Order: sequence, then structure tokens, then C-alpha cells
Amino acid sequence: MTTAGTSTTVARRAARTDAVRAGARAGFVARGVLYLLVAALAVRIALTDTHEQADRGGALADVAATPFGAGLLWALGIGLAGMALWRLSEAVLGTGGPKGERVAKRLMAAARCVFYGVTSFLVLSFAAGGRGSGAGSTDRQSQDITRRLLGLPGGPWWVGLVAAGVIAAGVWIGGRALLRKYRKHLAWAGMSHNQRRFMDLTGVAGGVARGLVVAAVGVFGLQAAIAFDPDKAKGMDDTIRSFAHTPAGPWLLVALAAGLALFGAFSFGQAKWRKV
Repeated sequence: MTTAGTSTTVARRAARTDAVRAGARAGFVARGVLYLLVAALAVRIALTDTHEQADRGGALADVAATPFGAGLLWALGIGLAGMALWRLSEAVLGTGGPKGERVAKRLMAAARCVFYGVTSFLVLSFAAGGRGSGAGSTDRQSQDITRRLLGLPGGPWWVGLVAAGVIAAGVWIGGRALLRKYRKHLAWAGMSHNQRRFMDLTGVAGGVARGLVVAAVGVFGLQAAIAFDPDKAKGMDDTIRSFAHTPAGPWLLVALAAGLALFGAFSFGQAKWRKV
């Protein structure tokens, strides 16, 4: 290894402080909690047709209603901020593993940093009393963004392009889960047989369910572009609800909820065994 390469490696290791690693693990736990809450909401919607919202805001409202809700909300927001900080370190210094210095990997880390940073901000805002990120907010946001894009010259094409990107992201998420790409990011060699089986079960089923929801959001975006109607765009809540209105009925939504719960469990496993 060259002197320059050695220096870069040393700098990257120095930046991966215990605090950053702890933040990453706390972020995985926070993400797991949110997915479990959304899954529970989806089950309630499927079985009782409740009007609760199966999105981030609905999950936060559920947490806020508990005796220790305020403290839990702050903990979730801080955990997600830790995830954003870790992703920022990857964007600046390069990701772990082979080819971690590539621009594409750094850009992906930067995009994830923005995503978790925004999510953390919304959760902390909710904890502080703001309700702009409350139940149903993902549906409103999707429709507002679609409305603005449709108002631009060539609006339907812009909406269609974004929707196609979202569909591609969903397929990518599900495909990587099926191919078990997550294994290379885990301390696989040091895990027991049962631990590996747990991560394969939750990683594949959970990743496919997550990818399916993302892709479905994109499909509704395409419908909005074709119909030139922003109200046809859906966020996570209305997208998840739509699974109960298929010929399979509410049981398809229950199956999807089980997959999202498994992704939450997978996130807990990442908190323990992910190489950060």
C-alpha cells in the first residue's frame, strides 16, 4: 500500500470514532422501532379498517400516546441523527469494504445522510410539539411535490421520470435483499448458524416487503403523471392501505405488514452485527 493510501486508511479509521459507531447502531435500532410501529398500524388497518395512518407520522402519534412517549420520541430522533452522522462520515471519507472510495458509493452515502437527517429533524420536531410531520404527512408531501412538478413545462414527464426512479429504487432494494447483498456488510464470519439464519430470514423477507412498498409509491406516481392528477400520487400511508383493496383483500396487507415487521427485526440485527 502506498504512503498516500496508508494515510487515507488511517484518517478513515480515526474518523470512525466510537461515538460515530454508537450513533450508527442507535440509528439502526430507531429505524427498526419505526418499521415495527408502521407494521402494527398496517395490521390494525387490515383487521379493523381503522383510520389511523400507516406512515411515519402515524407511528410517531402512537409513540406520543404512550406514558413515556416524549422521551421515546427524543430517543428515536437522536438515534436517527446518529445514523445520519455515520452516513456523513462515509460520504466524506469513503464507505467501508472494497471499492469504498468510489464516487458512486460516496454519493449514495450522502443521499442516505440527507434522508436520515431529514427524518431525524421531523421526528425531533414532532417531539418538540410540531405536528407538521404528523399522521398522513407523507401523502400530503407526495401530492404537493407532484402538483408542483406538474405545473412545470413538461410536468408529466418530470413526474414520470421521478416515479420511474422510485420504482427502480424499490426494485433495487428488493433485488439486493433477494441476492443477500447485506451479508458483505455484516460480521458474517463471527456469527453463529442461528444468527445467520435470522438475518437471512429477516433480511430477505423484510427487504422485499420494503422494496415492494417503495415501488408501489412509484407506480402511483406514474398514474398521477399519466392522468395529470396530483391527487393520484400516494405517500407511504395510502400506498400501504391500497394493498387491502386488492382481490386478495386485507390479508395481503397483513402479509406486507409481517414483511415490514421482519425488516424492523433485521434492523435490530444490523445494530448488533453490521460492520460500521
